[in-house]
Amino acid sequence: MGFWTFAGFNKNKASKGKQFLIVGTKNKEADSVAWAAIRARCHYVNKKWLGGMLTNWSTTETRLHKFRDLRTEQKTGGLNRLPKRDAAMLKRQLSHLQKYLGGIKYMTGLPDIVIIVDQHEEYTALQECITLGIPTICLIDTNCDPDLADISIPANDDAISSIRLILNKLVFAICEGRSGYIRNP
Repeated sequence: MGFWTFAGFNKNKASKGKQFLIVGTKNKEADSVAWAAIRARCHYVNKKWLGGMLTNWSTTETRLHKFRDLRTEQKTGGLNRLPKRDAAMLKRQLSHLQKYLGGIKYMTGLPDIVIIVDQHEEYTALQECITLGIPTICLIDTNCDPDLADISIPANDDAISSIRLILNKLVFAICEGRSGYIRNP
């Protein structure tokens, strides 16, 4: 199966309104993952995969509600009316939630497809997807098992240029599919 087949798969799923989650937490790939996800209007995790993020969705959803509430409080100035100690504690909590859940803050349910940039590094995320039956697209290097992912893209997952190239193609396919979905609801 060629790379363009994977891009076509993404385009097809995006044209049906499916939700994507892009996961890549290595320092050098974090910015590329965030940029690609924002460009394609996808959710992303680029700092740290918190164990149980998908398999324990009810807890993650509770944290997301807390995050949204704290952001609303901060925007309306509600934190300034609290005592300094309480406000500082809530600001620290908001900063922590922004760091780890900022890319999925608008996620309302489990994603339909997960794109994993480094299968070896994101093994926990892959196992959660396998447990829940969520299709995965993984960039795999020589130290990875291609049988674990539903769709494997052989690539050097240590070179930022190869990650960007593949993410660009996948994002382009998702954007193209989404434009078809918007035109034909």
